[in-house]
Amino acid sequence: MPYTPSGFFCDRLIRERERRDGEGSLSKPLRFSGQDFSVLKQECIQKKTLFEDDTFQATVESLGYKELGHKSNKVKNIVWKRPKDICENPQFIVGGASRTDICQGDLGDCWLLAAIACLTLNEKLLYRVVPQEQSFTENYAGIFHFQFWRYGDWVDVVIDDRIPTFNNQLVFTKSAERNEFWSALLEKAYAKLHGSYEALKGGNTTEAMEDFTGGVTEFYEMKEAPKELYKIMKKALERGSLMGCSIDSLVPARFETRTVTGLVKGHAYSVTAVEECKQSQNKETKVRLVRLRNPWGQVEWNGPWSDNSKEWASISKTEKEKLQHQNAEDGEFWMSFEDFKKNYTKIEICNLTPDALEDDKIHKWTVSVNEGRWVRGCSAGGCRNYPDTFWTNPQYRLRLLEEDDDPEDNEVACTFVVALMQKNRRKERKMGANLFTIGFAIYEMHGNKQHMQKEFFLFNSSKARCKSYINLREVTQRFRLSPGEYVIIPSTYEPHQEGEFILRVFSEKRNTSEEIENRIEADHPVPAPASAGEESEEDKQFRSIFQQIAGDVSTGRPGSSWGTEMEITANELKNVLNRVVSKHKDLNTEGFSLESCRSMIALMDTDGTGRLNLQEFRHLWNKIKQWQGVFKHYDTEQKGSINSYEMRNAVNDAGFRLNNQLYDIITMRYANENMNIDFDSFISCLVRLEGMFRAFQAFDQDGDGTIRLSVLEWLQLTMYA
Repeated sequence: MPYTPSGFFCDRLIRERERRDGEGSLSKPLRFSGQDFSVLKQECIQKKTLFEDDTFQATVESLGYKELGHKSNKVKNIVWKRPKDICENPQFIVGGASRTDICQGDLGDCWLLAAIACLTLNEKLLYRVVPQEQSFTENYAGIFHFQFWRYGDWVDVVIDDRIPTFNNQLVFTKSAERNEFWSALLEKAYAKLHGSYEALKGGNTTEAMEDFTGGVTEFYEMKEAPKELYKIMKKALERGSLMGCSIDSLVPARFETRTVTGLVKGHAYSVTAVEECKQSQNKETKVRLVRLRNPWGQVEWNGPWSDNSKEWASISKTEKEKLQHQNAEDGEFWMSFEDFKKNYTKIEICNLTPDALEDDKIHKWTVSVNEGRWVRGCSAGGCRNYPDTFWTNPQYRLRLLEEDDDPEDNEVACTFVVALMQKNRRKERKMGANLFTIGFAIYEMHGNKQHMQKEFFLFNSSKARCKSYINLREVTQRFRLSPGEYVIIPSTYEPHQEGEFILRVFSEKRNTSEEIENRIEADHPVPAPASAGEESEEDKQFRSIFQQIAGDVSTGRPGSSWGTEMEITANELKNVLNRVVSKHKDLNTEGFSLESCRSMIALMDTDGTGRLNLQEFRHLWNKIKQWQGVFKHYDTEQKGSINSYEMRNAVNDAGFRLNNQLYDIITMRYANENMNIDFDSFISCLVRLEGMFRAFQAFDQDGDGTIRLSVLEWLQLTMYA
């Protein structure tokens, strides 16, 4: 298993506590690799040394692992240099950050550079990613920092300013100004975030746009665009969204070639405005216009509504001034919405989160963020094509509370966007990780507030779902549904694929999403007292075996009742249990291990001797008999094991209500490589659960669900459990 409960879950618990304290927000970004920019810079200034980053060293390992790895000829002549060794008078930013500051080098990361170019159009967003108070003169110490959004958190990434060069020229991103370095340093920080420069090879512009803004991107193919696309674009711009569009070319060789209308194929444009204006001759006739920008700063559309076209004469002077129309070859131009749809093949809208812009005038989306995992054998259920496991996927309740404000629409509906993003696949690429094929479905809830069971999905169809499962980092789609409660099921296409994800729901109004969690509780954490009355034949049989084994080592004399002082060790308990269990042929078990028996003694040992007396043993056997019935119910094929996906229900039937994180831990801890749990492991799991519940309740005197332990108390509990 790639994750261990002791490591991964400890880190996860700490992270959840930090997030509750605001860590990871814009005002308190996480320190990537634990590095504090201010502290490190001050140390360098005091020591009068230049910073050298030991977490992303100026070595081949930071360049890459295959095409830029040790054996590649491409890296042999690369020299890492600081800007002051490359040119005279190096500057962080020269004359403001602009599109000309981003020139691609020998790395296939044009997707990243296109996003950086888009970012330069919005100064407020740009200078949040690229903090301005940095220079090569004032308090220069060879250290810089940048901020990115990473799976729900803002992180501050510190780097030194040693950059890969060849013949004293930058190998990767560079500026048109030889002495300007902000874009090259930003690329280095982004490479560090993902493990190497090579990890940035190949990608989608929207991936970087989201990492710069924390937003969520919607894709629309023009031929399949919704009828309300104009309204969607207008609302998006009102919310400060970043918007790009492009014209696909069927022939790759013709990418970035100019057409007769002045548009360029295979090239990214920015949408900067959409307007609707009345024509002066007929006040009833309205024309919808779109303003676009070519990042080149030149080469414009020459069709209707272009700079010098006759169409401008058809609107009033007032309308014309409102559009701030200028006849300049500045790369910005207007065209009609109809021509826009005809000429462009796709549009991308990066919607911003509430914290993206502080301007109160901008109407922002509300957003709910949920982190989750698909764990093989427990919660990696695959898509609806796999009904036996689909229901085990993580489930998220979506509450649509307020309908849209749209005076032109009489339908009572809520607009929202669901975005499912898989985590860390780019960073793990060097270990052979590829993107999973992912997607999601949405079902209407019918009053049930618990995790939906298999039967629900067998008899209910989805209310909505993503158009297709696809191997992208993120799958997003916009929906309109009636107010109410729904459940979102994110999944990989195939079952048993293990990974982490983040599920975000963006909505126009106050709507929320949260993981469906059972209340954590146990029905009977305290053993029931032994019943009085005549002994059963099985009880007599046990007492006989117990006396035979315990009588040899007991300090007391062999007795003839349940109240005897005779005691047995873990090894002797193993002999007792396995002699009796072997008579139950229907269990098909190899018996209990010594470790399991030690756990049982820890659970039932009320006097702290490390042994069990007959009374304690009887309580234990009653528990085992109860749990044995549950096990047999789910061991339908009498193989002596139950499928790990069924463990959720088996644990529930045994009297324990847990949440998804705990079911994940149980699967990783007790299932074998075939995702099965044998009888010994099943009993060991329930023994551990009962013991920990009992210990917690003993310490939780006021019943508020929290306890405080010293390190001694904590170790005493966990080491003996």
